[in-house]
Amino acid sequence: MKTLRLPFAALLLLGVAACNKGNVSFNGSANTTTNATDQAASLVTAALSENTNGAFNTFSDVSIETQAHVSIDSLCGTTWTDSITRKTSATPSGVSYNYSAKYTYTLNCDSVTKKGIYNGSSTATSEYSGSYTGPNLSSTNSGSSMVVIQGLGRGSSYYTVNGEYKQSGSYTSKTDTGTNSVNITLTNVELTKPFQFVKSGTATISVSGMSSKNGSFSYSGVLVFNSGNSATLTLNGTVYIINLVNGTSKRQ
Repeated sequence: MKTLRLPFAALLLLGVAACNKGNVSFNGSANTTTNATDQAASLVTAALSENTNGAFNTFSDVSIETQAHVSIDSLCGTTWTDSITRKTSATPSGVSYNYSAKYTYTLNCDSVTKKGIYNGSSTATSEYSGSYTGPNLSSTNSGSSMVVIQGLGRGSSYYTVNGEYKQSGSYTSKTDTGTNSVNITLTNVELTKPFQFVKSGTATISVSGMSSKNGSFSYSGVLVFNSGNSATLTLNGTVYIINLVNGTSKRQ
């Protein structure tokens, strides 16, 4: 089992973003007009972001692991497993987390020739559980992912990730407590080599749950990944800019 106290992307921080009016994230100043949609956007942000060990870290885990394996053995159909314990102490922004995950990888075969030829991609599945604590939002949760990573080997300058990431659990914020479920379906998310900066891609988002303040909620939305490890989330008609590294989200 690997124990990682600092996530890979933490080495790639471009700087600490200043808090802005309209920031509705767990990791920034809460807007006094925060509503149910803002709370849902904060839950999506936490499910994605690096400093809460969200989907961004899973992208990094699977691309690094499969690239390293392919450099040694690219026999089509090869399957292997791995496990990771990842935790951090509180960052300057007051966020910490502790997670354990199990991964299973399979090198995919060329479906056209069917001759046992490796096609340059891998399918990775994971199951994880843990918790994060921030100044405005904390959660205990578990989930799973299934992604296909293309662009392995030396023939491409970026990875392409397609698949699904799921998370569910309970949360506590400054305004309420509740349960939630977040599903993220990824389409052609491109990560640059070798440092896993997000280049482009899209995702569909669904977030639902029960809030002690607002009752049951259910929203769907679209996420567009921008360069520079940011993304634009449109949720219930409201647009948010998400920083995938430090976990801030700003309502537009």
